[in-house]
Order: sequence, then C-alpha cells, then structure tokens
Amino acid sequence: MTDTIENTDQYFMQRAFELAQQAEQHDEIPVGAVVVHQGKIIGEGFNQSIMLNDPSAHAEMLAIRQAGKHLNNYRLIDCTLYVTLEPCPMCAGLLVHSRIKRLVYASPDLKTGAAGSVFNLVSSPQLNHQLIVDSNIMTEQCSELLSGFFKRRRSEKKAAKKQQNAADAKG
Repeated sequence: MTDTIENTDQYFMQRAFELAQQAEQHDEIPVGAVVVHQGKIIGEGFNQSIMLNDPSAHAEMLAIRQAGKHLNNYRLIDCTLYVTLEPCPMCAGLLVHSRIKRLVYASPDLKTGAAGSVFNLVSSPQLNHQLIVDSNIMTEQCSELLSGFFKRRRSEKKAAKKQQNAADAKG
C-alpha cells in the first residue's frame, strides 16, 4: 500500500515539477502545483505573479481556483495538493479555507513556509480544519531548480549593477 502511495505521489509531484519549469521559462519563481481528486488532476498552476501583476497568483492559488471550478464547489474535500515548495502563509490559509485534505510538498521554505518550517497554519488546532502533510518527495530536484533560479537572478542583478556603474563612470 505504501509503495502505491509513494509512486502516486512521485507521479503527481513530477507534474508539479514540470509546471515549476514552465514558471522558470517565464522568469517567475519556479513553483508548480496540482490538485488531485480521485486519482485525477483537476487543477494545476505555476507561479504567475509577475506575468499577471497579481501578488496572489501563486501556483497553489491558481491550481485551487481551477479545481474549485472543476468540482463546482469552493470546498475541495478529499483533494490532495502537490506543490514543489512549501506553501506561504497566504496559500496555507487558502488550503485551510478550501478544506484540502492532504498537502504534499517537495522543498521546505525556511523563510516563509507555513506548513511546519516557519509557521504551521495547516495543522493549527486553533483553526477549524487541519491538513495531512507529507513532504520529501522530489526534494532534491525541486530545491535545485529553485536555488539555480535565484543564483541566476542574483548573477543577472550583479552584472546589471556592474554595467550601470561602468556607464556612470563614463558619463
């Protein structure tokens, strides 16, 4: 039984990873998410905050919106969310409100994670819903994608600053 669950988790996390790669292609933070109900993907998304000029356009948010439309319900009971990065507080709150049953994430977010790393909104006994949380599925691949993205971004900023300094020195 555990083997089947692990293989299923691997399969759906792989799709979330592919979506994260799409985000990176659009120069967005590479995070992807899928919502699964009865073994089928009913919602998916990747970070699009920059593209859409919408700070709420996180992968989880977009996937959950799509899943709600698919089920014609704002409650996503018996659904699992697979996401490549631990949800932030905004998305964790969304998971609680939408009644997602289970969260599976790949990489912990040690700066803003709200599923156990920094905060634990998804399992807080003070809230009216708690999620089952699993992690460590494809952690290495997802972490490498994120760290590579930020390393490239820092390098680009450094090069732009260097170029600006050179232009200022000439002018």
